[in-house]
Amino acid sequence: MLALPIVRQGKPTVVAGHDALDRRVRWVHVAEIADIANLLRGGELVLTTGIALPDDDAALTRYIDGLAEIGVAGVVVELLRHWSDKLPTALVDAAERHGLPLVTLAKETRYVAVTEAVVGLIVEAQVAELRAAEQVHETFTALTVAGAEPGEVLREVARISGLPVVLETLAHEVLAYDTAGADPTELLDGWAVRSRAVSLTERTSYDEETGWLVTVVGARGNDWGRLVLVCAGTNPGPPPHRHVVVAERAASALAVHRLVTRDRESLERHAHRNLLTELLASPTQRSDLTARTAALGVPLAGRRLIGVAVRPATTVTGTGAKPAPSMATQAVLRDLAEATALAARRARVAALVGVVDDTSVRALLSLTPQADEEAVLGRLAEALHKAAAATARAVPVVVAAGSTVAEPGGGRRSLIEAADIAKAAVRGPAPAGGYHRLRDVRLRGLLYLLADDDRLSAFAERELGPLLARDRKHGSRLLDTLRHYCAHGGNKSAAAAAAHMSRTAYYQQLSRIEQVLGVSIEDPESMLSLYVALLALEVNEGEPTPRD
Repeated sequence: MLALPIVRQGKPTVVAGHDALDRRVRWVHVAEIADIANLLRGGELVLTTGIALPDDDAALTRYIDGLAEIGVAGVVVELLRHWSDKLPTALVDAAERHGLPLVTLAKETRYVAVTEAVVGLIVEAQVAELRAAEQVHETFTALTVAGAEPGEVLREVARISGLPVVLETLAHEVLAYDTAGADPTELLDGWAVRSRAVSLTERTSYDEETGWLVTVVGARGNDWGRLVLVCAGTNPGPPPHRHVVVAERAASALAVHRLVTRDRESLERHAHRNLLTELLASPTQRSDLTARTAALGVPLAGRRLIGVAVRPATTVTGTGAKPAPSMATQAVLRDLAEATALAARRARVAALVGVVDDTSVRALLSLTPQADEEAVLGRLAEALHKAAAATARAVPVVVAAGSTVAEPGGGRRSLIEAADIAKAAVRGPAPAGGYHRLRDVRLRGLLYLLADDDRLSAFAERELGPLLARDRKHGSRLLDTLRHYCAHGGNKSAAAAAAHMSRTAYYQQLSRIEQVLGVSIEDPESMLSLYVALLALEVNEGEPTPRD
């Protein structure tokens, strides 16, 4: 405001509140009376000639106290009609005490022109905001009508806002993201841990500590994800309204896309998914469940049942596991569900097949008592890998099978076990048969089965707590050093090479780890305990442990 030509002509001088000149002016108000505070709302710039203001120090102090209390942006006084050369000391001192900008004008100034200029800027900014919001609505409406995939929606969010954006499940697994030119490693590092710390107070909320603007994604009362705009590092304070509009309109487009893609499911997949969801929802099933599955050609009574999970694979690099392209998007999972159903038909096994979450396809196989389960699983895995490779996206997959059960009520346990095995096996190579069972994932699989046990988290904290605290405090990477050491069975040379460090530097890091933890890492039991704790940390926090 002070930089406007009409104001500069009045020779403005700031006499108090210099540190608060960045205050936002919501409106401009010309007021000559002293008891004006109760007529204001806050954020106004008060213009006065001072002609009706008192000369009494106490009254002038009350005048400023009232304006400061209501939260005005500042006060401008013309030095012509009441005070000619300077303002009373009481007025200046009161403004300084409150940090309220107080400005004098040495020359006569047309306040109506000042009002028009400032209000014009305010209205212009509001109109620009409305136009931007209208443009956002038009953009995302067009994307919705066109059936844009989540990747396209997020790309538009990043383009409009200039900010990194992430779409995650309610379990804080990243479904899709656009870095807006930022480093993807930095954006996604420790994402699940950071995201769990951000809770929503409303459907759309801004978290000041992290600088995240978060809105819930879902429709028809079925929320399934969160959209996060990472505002950290941009302008301080809450994000502008247009970013809120962008986030909410993008969330709506994503929710509609999910509804539409679900509607595109075949009737068979839709029916299977409903039955699998019902089976997984509760240990006790409705009495008509067996009859309904039999009507779909998948008898459960008098059969041997095996739960199967099919999950998009990951690629393993020297720095750990990275998700395959388009991992866990609904389009990929929908293709995998059809590929799994096709593989089941080729393997000549009856199965319920459907997408019941955002990470994997589930199948419940129904085998006759005489069937060779290993042979059936082998045929299914072979057919499934071929069918998945033939999909439009050709996504490599992990196939996992749970325990064999003889009762429909055990199908839930086998399905859950298969999902845990798939999650544990997603970073490892496939066994010779092309599918994983609990014996193949060994200790890692056991830990995934125990992931919900608080004692596992407590054990990891006891073993690694001091090391985690040291890394957080000093920005060191001792935990990674220990991971490489354990993953290579205590072979220091191999671990140093995997960590891309000289052996001398690596050995110094190992000595520091022993000092922090107070144990000898060369002791077999200590190394075993630490490695189990590292695996437990991976299970609970998504921290990848290097593997050969």
